Amino acid sequence: MGEVLTRAEISRDQDVFAVRQLGRQIAELVGLESQDQIRVATALSEIGREALARGAGSTVVFDLRGDRLVITLDYLDGADVRESEGVKLAGRMVDEIALSAEDRRVTLVKRVPEHGRRRPLDGIRAELARLSPPAAALDVLREQNRELAGTLEEVLRLNAELAETNQGVLALYNQLSAELEETNRGVVALYAELDEKSSQLRQAAEARQRFWANVSHELRLPLNSIIGLVRLLLGSGAEPLTEEQQHQITLVGTSAETLLALVGELLDLAKAESGRLDPHPSTVDVVALAEGLRMTLQPAGRADGVTLSVDVSDEIGEMFVDETMLTTILRNLLSNALKFTEYGEVRLTAVGDPAMAEVVFTVADTGVGIPPEHLERVFEEFFQVPGSLQLKTKGTGLGLPYARRLAEALGGTLELASRPGEGTTATLRVPHSMASPEVGRVLVADDDAGFRAVARRMLFGFAAGVDEAADGVEALNLMREQPPEVVLVDLLMPRLDGTALLHKMAEDDVLCGVPAVVVSVVSEQQGASHPVLSKHGLRRDQLLEAIREAVRDEAGRRAGSVEGDRGGAHD
Repeated sequence: MGEVLTRAEISRDQDVFAVRQLGRQIAELVGLESQDQIRVATALSEIGREALARGAGSTVVFDLRGDRLVITLDYLDGADVRESEGVKLAGRMVDEIALSAEDRRVTLVKRVPEHGRRRPLDGIRAELARLSPPAAALDVLREQNRELAGTLEEVLRLNAELAETNQGVLALYNQLSAELEETNRGVVALYAELDEKSSQLRQAAEARQRFWANVSHELRLPLNSIIGLVRLLLGSGAEPLTEEQQHQITLVGTSAETLLALVGELLDLAKAESGRLDPHPSTVDVVALAEGLRMTLQPAGRADGVTLSVDVSDEIGEMFVDETMLTTILRNLLSNALKFTEYGEVRLTAVGDPAMAEVVFTVADTGVGIPPEHLERVFEEFFQVPGSLQLKTKGTGLGLPYARRLAEALGGTLELASRPGEGTTATLRVPHSMASPEVGRVLVADDDAGFRAVARRMLFGFAAGVDEAADGVEALNLMREQPPEVVLVDLLMPRLDGTALLHKMAEDDVLCGVPAVVVSVVSEQQGASHPVLSKHGLRRDQLLEAIREAVRDEAGRRAGSVEGDRGGAHD
């Protein structure tokens, strides 16, 4: 319960003015600010007029409950309480308003700030007792006009401040716009410079590749001639040579063969860099391949006091892969491991990874290891890890870079893990396909060259071939020349985006039957009629399963269409 300050009644129009004035005075006494005093008075006048408009008066009780000024208006003569425009307006003037139809009561609540209650309760009652009688309606109207004028002056002041603020905001906006425009011009210029540098780098890379290819071809002919002449000199039909002459000629032949092998590696690496490594998969017996490598490389391992062993899981069996490329990768890895392992073991293992549909080859050794800062640098051309053992071994620094390029051409990956003094483990992951490709040619329509390369690797062994298109127009032209069995579509492409491409395919009598998989940075709703995959964290097994789903759906649609045609013909 609170403390009742005073009571009043409203039974005629004059009482509304009196209660309004009383409410204004009480609000001032309890410590409310000037604007809140006006709000309380306005709310009271609105509720009082509402009661008179319903043909009834009301009893008004002013109550102070803690930090709240509570004003209760009880309707007389059985008038009903309902929400009206006057009640809504009063509700906007106070902190709380409550209507009780059962008690025919309206309750208004206005919170009193803590610092505002400067007078004790008895002082407030005494001050109310000394108040002059209610003013006449004309005086009240004059007071309201003064309040309205004061409020208008406050609004004009706030409008002036707002206009000044708007001018400041506009000036700041203009300044930021100018700075942004200047920044944009700088960004455009930077992009133009980057494009020019990229073009220069591409031209330099192409010139480098042409140089290595041309030099390699030009060097091979004289080297083959040298090797042939050496074999003639050392052959059974040649004239007798002294021991020293035979030794010197043997050195010449050995050096020529070493140089020819280096030239071959350079030529192969140039092909890899230009993207001209096209795998030719066939069925490969992994156990036989691993045993062949062990038999070929074992003598070198035994001579160095190193054991070479292989272990191929029974679950692998055969793979559909380019045998030459896979053999070259594993031979390079095993040769490196044997070269840098003085004591212990080099072990080749092969196990299946069903979740990723891959075969995982590991070559682990107990050799000198590689420092962490050099683990990625060993995949750079001609780089060799510095160390005493490196000086004793021969090498060009091309084996690992070439092996990684071959792994990527096969749709796989090659990674190294090592600790100095404890050995190195090379992990090669290659897509595992037990038989011939599951689908024919697949078209990858995407303006991101990096993703097209990733998709090509993921589809190796699964698709008979992969075509690429950098935008929707190019994709549409390629499909009209030779419809693929499946198309991978990026929705965000230049010239003709993926959504428009799918629409054009649906309108074409031939292309409407080509299954499509959406692979893009989009939500699923944007490609609801086709399987949709996100590029982020895309796995090979997810992509292959989405392609299978698209092919199955299209096959089911065709079967349903044929069945429908038969039914129609029968009818």
